Amino acid sequence: ISSQVSANVEAGFSIVTYTGTGVNATVGHGLGVAPKMVIHFNRNVAYDHAVWHSALLGTEGLRLNTTAAKSTDATLWNSTVPSSTVVSLGTSGLTNYNQQVAYCFADVPGYQKIGSYTGNGSTDGPFVHCGFKPRFIMYKRSDAASNWVIWDSARSPDNVVNDYLLPNSSGAEATLDTLDITSNGFKLRTTNADNNGGTIVYIAIAEVNGKYALGR
Repeated sequence: ISSQVSANVEAGFSIVTYTGTGVNATVGHGLGVAPKMVIHFNRNVAYDHAVWHSALLGTEGLRLNTTAAKSTDATLWNSTVPSSTVVSLGTSGLTNYNQQVAYCFADVPGYQKIGSYTGNGSTDGPFVHCGFKPRFIMYKRSDAASNWVIWDSARSPDNVVNDYLLPNSSGAEATLDTLDITSNGFKLRTTNADNNGGTIVYIAIAEVNGKYALGR
């Protein structure tokens, strides 16, 4: 399918617009490397917002607007993970029907990291190495129903970071002492299962390049 692409290769981010056909296809993303996270929006119909993440199989997906755990749906991406040139599309209306936009994210050392970690349910939680000081962190537990959670160092300039937003909710900002942001990643400080239980997929974007970052 022909796509219109606005890509910042250095930042590992592209915006792809296209018209879905409802049949198995591919669409170019313009990054030159395989994206590790893709978020789809159907621009004409109020469908769920399908999310593929590198911690998932090509037959699995998440929904940005719901708390649902990962589900199996081969029609989202035709059972195929993204390549260095294209995102594969199945027959689902969430990814391949009407006017669509896809937001594609790739790893960029020192600037952007997409990955996963396993929570331990302890206030001495896992340390997630990003290679930079995160400015923005968004994650979700993928193996159970849970919220998507957003943290950033602008609203919470000091550790422990505690001001969060839920992109799947219309609720206002809330607080929970949850994590420390460090010069090279973040460390969990809560027993809360949405943040520190099971398998959690994340995207983190840097405040500054890792080699220039200072601790908090």
